[in-house]
Order: sequence, then C-alpha cells, then structure tokens
Amino acid sequence: MNTETVDAVGSEALVKLPVQPPRSAPETSPLIERLVTVHGATWVDETSIDAWAAEGGDRVVLFAGDPVQFPEGLDVAVVLPELQRCFPGRFKVAVVPRQLEQALALRYGSQRWPTLLFLRDGQYVTTLCGMHDWDEYVQEMARALAMPVSRAPTIGIPVVNATASGTSCH
Repeated sequence: MNTETVDAVGSEALVKLPVQPPRSAPETSPLIERLVTVHGATWVDETSIDAWAAEGGDRVVLFAGDPVQFPEGLDVAVVLPELQRCFPGRFKVAVVPRQLEQALALRYGSQRWPTLLFLRDGQYVTTLCGMHDWDEYVQEMARALAMPVSRAPTIGIPVVNATASGTSCH
C-alpha cells in the first residue's frame, strides 16, 4: 500500500512521506548488558557505589556515555574484560546506568565520556578517559592500578586547618 500523497504547488509537485520518529539509542546497549551478564560487572548508582567500592581492592567503574554521541564507550565495554584478563584478579568492574551517569560523574570530577573511574578500598584513585590503542591501554591501566589514592578533582578547594588550635583568621 502506497501512503505517499502528492500536492500540486504551482508547477512543482510535493511528495509527502510518512514522518519517521528520530532514532534513539536503547536504554542499555547489549554490549553493556553483556559486560554485566557475561563478564560479572556490577550495576552501581549514587546509593550503591560507596558500599561496592568499600568491599576493598581496586575497582573500575565504566561511564560509557550516550552510545550515539560517544560510540567509543561501547568499544571500552568490549575491551574492559580483555584488560581484566591482562591483570588477572587485580580489579572488579562496575557500570553506571546511562541515565545516572551525569550526576555520579560530577561527584568524581569526570567530565568526559567514556571514562573509567579507578577506586581503591572505597577511595578515589584516578580516571582514564576515552578509547586507546591496546598497548597504550595496557600501559595506562598498569599506571592507574599502581597510583596511590588521591582526592577527586571535584569543584571546590580543600579546606585545611593550618593551625593546631583550630583558630581561624576571621
């Protein structure tokens, strides 16, 4: 059945085709789902990430980003289990649901997608942003896993008391 209609506009003919809804990415990519169901990653959100990270050891959290805007996030989801095999038993993996990424990424000072957030014993270590060549990825993972814990680069200046008595200058 042909649903096209033709309108005559002066000497030109205008063909009207049915309007298609814009394409949108599925809520969760099958590659992200596979990371959880096949490779044992854990879903975390703003209420569960602290408990998950506090279970101890090195933890890597994937912020994949919008797969339409940042398709390399899906590449990272595929490479991450391979990186785990290069560092056997060295770190556990979690994934943040797409709709919760922005708020949780801000908490850790991350502003790029995709991002791997490194935590150790519940504390911030560093982030690794973007997709990389394999050799560079292995090198950067080794570097991140060897780094000490630090302060997340969030907005604000850390407050340090310069005097032991606790007095202030005001």
